[in-house]
Amino acid sequence: GLQMPMIDADGCLLNVSVEGRDNGPTMMLSNSLGCNLQMWEPQMAALSKLFRIIRYDRRGHGKSGVPPGPYSMERFGRDVLAILDDLNIAKTHWCGLSMGGMVGQWLGANAPERFDRIILANTSCYYPDPTNWHNRIKAVKDGGLAGVADTVIGGWLTADFREREPQITAKMKAMLSASPAEGYIACCEALSTLDQRALLPRIKSPTLVIAGRHDMATPVAAGEYIRSQIPGASMTILDAAHISNVEQSHAFTEAIAGFLLQR
Repeated sequence: GLQMPMIDADGCLLNVSVEGRDNGPTMMLSNSLGCNLQMWEPQMAALSKLFRIIRYDRRGHGKSGVPPGPYSMERFGRDVLAILDDLNIAKTHWCGLSMGGMVGQWLGANAPERFDRIILANTSCYYPDPTNWHNRIKAVKDGGLAGVADTVIGGWLTADFREREPQITAKMKAMLSASPAEGYIACCEALSTLDQRALLPRIKSPTLVIAGRHDMATPVAAGEYIRSQIPGASMTILDAAHISNVEQSHAFTEAIAGFLLQR
């Protein structure tokens, strides 16, 4: 059955959803910046038959609390551990996209005993130049999320997909626009200093990296670097921009189910 608890992580209430196979292996899905747990809708029908699925809104997003910043990758990682502890889950698979992949890197290195297999999709471990993040923060401070929505959606989905799927595109744009500006900015501040290169060799979990061929935000080279630094990691490239689980939903679902269920 479906449970939707609010879970307290050091005073911040996190909106959590648990559904799918009650006795199945557990899998946790972690969102991109500017998304809530609805971003995984395309995967839910198939994956909930195989796994017990935990989704959540990261602090600063969706129905979760928006405490004042600064936030950090460690803070986001500890939020996840608070959810697992509250739900009494010793070990889970992880699938994080973009920011969810960055949190997954922190967790894989710092709480290895809690993670079985890890999927890092459309993500990066390092931003050598924070300028883009500083520009984004300024734009959101000046004009709210509505002011950056078209630019962000242009990076999330290819032009072909946006033309072919106007309803899905509009839904994604609405999700982004509804993000609390203060929480979004605090997350951007955490991303502006991202450097997790030293964490990658410490990840012991079997790891799959997914990259999008048309992803300009976290390009294939960023995924390839992550794959090269995590012992034994493998990589799949999908014909998508940044939010590959939406743009290539079937291929994404097949890739992650295949990886998690292989012996």
